[in-house]
Formats: sequence, structure tokens, C-alpha cells
Amino acid sequence: MTSKRTNLQQDTHFRVLRLLQENPETSQRELAQAVGVSVGGIHYVLNALIDKGLVKLGNFTAAKDKRRYAYVLTSKGIARKAALTRAFLVRKMEEYVALREEIESLQLDLEVNAVKKTS
Repeated sequence: MTSKRTNLQQDTHFRVLRLLQENPETSQRELAQAVGVSVGGIHYVLNALIDKGLVKLGNFTAAKDKRRYAYVLTSKGIARKAALTRAFLVRKMEEYVALREEIESLQLDLEVNAVKKTS
């Protein structure tokens, strides 16, 4: 069983990898906003992904400011994103089933209470 912290980290990595695959030229500020973390947090996440060999830096060729980078997923990064996607889906489906059961239980409680009040 994985901890909440591990799940949160995996979710963050999944979301960052997904966003970068869609748009490698996304800025750290844009990534931070999309993922819901600070710019410093995104910087930390990107460095971790680069250190793991999942993302590599490329030049942002279209920009006049040559200090900007494109974050390109490596083949290892694409494979890791696929694994994270599977794990994310499994976890979210389990959460969905539990939430659906809780909602059904609450609806049943409301119906039972409504019947008791009318009796």
C-alpha cells in the first residue's frame, strides 16, 4: 500500500509529464499553475524528472530569449508516463467506486429518514 505522500508525488509527476508531452515549451510558471503547486515546487519536480532521465532539456528554438527551454520527454519518460497513467486510473477508479457507494448509502439514508418523517 502506498502512502498519501507517494500518491501525491506520483500524481504530480503524472500531470507534469502529461502536460509536457502535450506542450514541451510550457514555462515553469504555466506548469505550476496547471498542476497547482508553486513555481519553486515545479522547479524541484522538473529537476527530479531530469535527474531520473524522464525529461531532457531542449532549446526553445522559436523564442528570442534563448534562455528558455523546452522540456522533452525521453523514451524512458514516455514509458514512465504510461505506467503512471495506469496507476492513476486504477486509483481513481477505486476512489470512484468508494464514492459512488457512499453516495448511494447517503441517498438511502435520506429516503429512509423521509419515510420515517411521513409515518
